Amino acid sequence: MKEPAVVLKKNKEKAVRQRHHWIFSGAIKSLPDFNDGDILAVRTSQGEFLGRGYFSRRSSIIGRMLTFDDTPPLKALDERLDASLYLRRELIRETDAYRLVNAEGDGIPGLIVDRYDDVLVVQITTLGMERLKSTVLSLLIKKLSPRSIYEKSILPARREEGLPDFEGLLYGEPVEAVEIQECGLRFLVEIPGSQKTGFFLDLRPMRRLVRSLSEGRRVLNCFCYTGSFTVAALAGGARATDSVDISERAVGLARKNVALNGFESKEQTFHVADVFEFLRRDLEPYDLIILDPPAFAKKKADVLRAGRGYKDINRLALLKIRPSGLLLTFSCSHFISQDLFQQIIFQAAAEARKGVRILQRHRLAFDHPLNIYHPESEYLKSLLLYVD
Repeated sequence: MKEPAVVLKKNKEKAVRQRHHWIFSGAIKSLPDFNDGDILAVRTSQGEFLGRGYFSRRSSIIGRMLTFDDTPPLKALDERLDASLYLRRELIRETDAYRLVNAEGDGIPGLIVDRYDDVLVVQITTLGMERLKSTVLSLLIKKLSPRSIYEKSILPARREEGLPDFEGLLYGEPVEAVEIQECGLRFLVEIPGSQKTGFFLDLRPMRRLVRSLSEGRRVLNCFCYTGSFTVAALAGGARATDSVDISERAVGLARKNVALNGFESKEQTFHVADVFEFLRRDLEPYDLIILDPPAFAKKKADVLRAGRGYKDINRLALLKIRPSGLLLTFSCSHFISQDLFQQIIFQAAAEARKGVRILQRHRLAFDHPLNIYHPESEYLKSLLLYVD
């Protein structure tokens, strides 16, 4: 009996042939009878087999490809997990905390797995991957023997597919917090109730950059969260640091991480405050400011408002930097492109009447690979700026 298949419209197979994981509803010619989340074969309008993916009518991205050949999907999932683990074992040396699976970046759409020593935290963003959760758990337990696997799937993408948010223990013993090490520094990662999966693993190369730039500088860490940039700056010889976050819990954790690394004797101050309001205060100028705000644009309709927010906060920061100072500024908004982000910084510099030069663009972390066939996965961008 012929396998049930999704049939694409004429001339709509190019993206799949080029190994792009997403299939949009407008590319579909016909669908078989199926339940949302089922894995189905994909064929061209002429009947040529292209691979298999999981499908959900609830999303405009109706299908996500799991294979681009005839490999059985569960076998492909097993092989891609092995390939993901191999990449990290080969390239990640300086830490026991890193991303093990980066969704489409590792050829496994809908799945994020982060490792904090012997604790794994997973995020499942799609109905199709939700249906595969038990298989994923079995593979992770078999390959890694973790002490604990915790799920933190609190994401808008789930709601688009009719999935409720979920957070809870999936396997092993409950773990409230775990200590990790990165480049000789120690960090406490809280598991339940924290942002994302607990720690911004994608910023590891930028923490190394901050550490290399901080000697003798007065540093301001805005949106400090767990204080990782503050710790990096102090480790690099910063003469003073200020750390600001609107969350009292985050600031408390930042204090713990500074103390954990033995930097209590250094000049450092913590502020529970709105960063926009803090930057409007009468402040002594800084030598280095780090701006790592949350995503201002969570959907495409937010771009205009988000652009104003990014411009305003970067303008305020530029006004607080002494001549020959540095600004490391980020955007993690998927809908703000690199080109648009640079244009926003141009506008902020012009309004601040500051001479600004770009010294460096973002350094991608090795454990956050970007699939060259799937550029939509790129979300994080940054600029290191020299302020004349």
